[in-house]
Amino acid sequence: MQAPFDSSDPAAEFAQRSGPARRRRGGSQGRTTPDFIVALARGLDVLRCFGPGVATLGNQDLAGLTGLPKPTISRITYTLTELGYLRYHPDSGKYSPGYAVLALGFGLLAGLEVRELAKASMAQLARDTGGAVALGAFDGDAMVYVEAIHGSSELYLRLPVGYRASLDSAMGRAYLAALPETQRAALFERLGQGAPDSAIVAQAHADLQASGCCFALGAWRADINAVAVPFQSVTGEGLLVMSCGGPASLLPASVLRERVAPALRAAVRQLSGNPS
Repeated sequence: MQAPFDSSDPAAEFAQRSGPARRRRGGSQGRTTPDFIVALARGLDVLRCFGPGVATLGNQDLAGLTGLPKPTISRITYTLTELGYLRYHPDSGKYSPGYAVLALGFGLLAGLEVRELAKASMAQLARDTGGAVALGAFDGDAMVYVEAIHGSSELYLRLPVGYRASLDSAMGRAYLAALPETQRAALFERLGQGAPDSAIVAQAHADLQASGCCFALGAWRADINAVAVPFQSVTGEGLLVMSCGGPASLLPASVLRERVAPALRAAVRQLSGNPS
């Protein structure tokens, strides 16, 4: 097995290749630029509150989660309901996501070329290792699964597409380690106290330099191990991460490092357009 990257510093290679194909509007101004539509952002913040496992939320719940005044929340939920992005339940006075949200999600997934390209190698890796193989992208403050394949009945945690993995997960560590320093610093400033500990990032960067992978051994849960590899998609869809993990009984650290990590790197090399 050849080394996963030609560069002696994998993180540096990711940094060199991570610039977008076209200039982003707004630059570093973010929410302070006149182009930023606050009302739209608030509406999207409300929709984000309906994460995995959250069936319904009321206006009071949404006000607490977003920090927005209840009258503002009421106007937002009314608008989103009229547009089909929320459904109102008169019996409980609460809301749940509407079918229009599905259209947005499926539209994104259908447009992700790398997701289709990755399916065969992910399925093979899941079969060979028995682990859960996921493809993820950064979204706001977490890594969101855009594809997930499970390779064994022993996987009692079967996390689906749409699952949001924290930044201290193997997938999150790999993303942070691959970010250019300036982008990572800006992200941490925005996240504030919600940012991962600096020691986690330092270890992730060291792992990436040493092996082209980032590991989370019993970090999320004591009985779960995972490894992840960041890559720039050959289809131009930016910085993505592929991970493989499972119970420590199925994937102990030695198996993860010696068997799973090389197979994961090989799968990613094909998707990054760097097969050598």
